[in-house]
Amino acid sequence: MDNRVNEIRCEIIALRAEMVLVEGTMRDRIRNDLDSTESALQLMAMRTQLAALVAKWRAAGGSEPLPTLRERFTAKQPIGKTPKTVRVAD
Repeated sequence: MDNRVNEIRCEIIALRAEMVLVEGTMRDRIRNDLDSTESALQLMAMRTQLAALVAKWRAAGGSEPLPTLRERFTAKQPIGKTPKTVRVAD
């Protein structure tokens, strides 16, 4: 069961990353005064797909809160902390 939860989490992570790219494309098109209908429709379809994946994830036993992309990037390395170096014996 845990394997299935992890598979769904991986799908969610990949979909979120793809959504960021589509949103960037849409913003670029809007900035350049171009039609962004296709990007917007694609993004809405992705949001529907994401909601279905989250429901499937919860049904499979996922219960921890899903972090946003911003939370994931900021949580990797706390500010002011440097990774410890390990000395390898010769």
